[in-house]
Amino acid sequence: MKNTKLYILCNISLLMAALISGLSFVAQKTGMEYVEPFTFNVARSIIGSLSLVPIILVSDIFAKEKMTKDKTILLIKGGLLAGLILFIAFSINQYCMIYSPAGKAGFITSLYVIFVPIIAIFMRHKLLPNVQISILIALIGLYLLCAKDTMTFEIYDILLLVSAFFFALHIIVVSYYSKRTSALRLSALQFLVAGLLALPCMFLFENPAISSVCAGYQPILFTGVVVTAGAYTFQILGHKATHPVLATLILSSEAVFAVIGGMILLQETLNTREIIGCVLMIAAIILSQLSFNNKKQSDDLTI
Repeated sequence: MKNTKLYILCNISLLMAALISGLSFVAQKTGMEYVEPFTFNVARSIIGSLSLVPIILVSDIFAKEKMTKDKTILLIKGGLLAGLILFIAFSINQYCMIYSPAGKAGFITSLYVIFVPIIAIFMRHKLLPNVQISILIALIGLYLLCAKDTMTFEIYDILLLVSAFFFALHIIVVSYYSKRTSALRLSALQFLVAGLLALPCMFLFENPAISSVCAGYQPILFTGVVVTAGAYTFQILGHKATHPVLATLILSSEAVFAVIGGMILLQETLNTREIIGCVLMIAAIILSQLSFNNKKQSDDLTI
């Protein structure tokens, strides 16, 4: 019963991460009107890391388990590795968003839903038939939702595909380390590492200005606190009892929430194609949970 409750809570946590990520697109695009990609990533990552500090301090007061030496070592290793991967994924993705149409960029980035199970298979993990079918349905649903433009590939689209692979790798890494050390500390450390790695790139390739950051403080703060700290922390917490392939399917529902957000915030309407895409995405997530043996599928991936 305890494991079942934990599994349900982790799935809800992943769904919250998808919800926040899906609704964040407007803020991210708005922030880019004030600052350049590396500057934006430095700001969002550092703010995201710092905003988790008070939560960590409060949670330590009620924590039953203390950080041991082994957990601290794993925290450092996991934080450095996850931060490096996140820095690469953030940098490529944010840069390509300037040139690639939003719909096509969203679809290509969402192909992490394919990369995660491919990585899992190479690591000798078997996928149940319902999960395999769910991945295919989710891919079709994503295409119907996002691929509104002509799908001709250019150099930026290939780079977006690379970023999707790194997002998939990030899911695998945090899935491994979140089960072995403090999830909140892991989240804060990965953002700090990603921000510090982007810092020299910001000064080398861009012309950052305090005035520009201040002018765009609203979307930057929202992306840093709510999206970076909130969504990615929910994601890490969700990985504690959910197999990364299942987690990926749940996280891919951010495309559905992005469409819903557009309807609510921007008064956008859905066409028949997009409605079918939403239905397929929801169906894929539900199907992936049916007859699911949590103990069998939740075995840890060896990094």
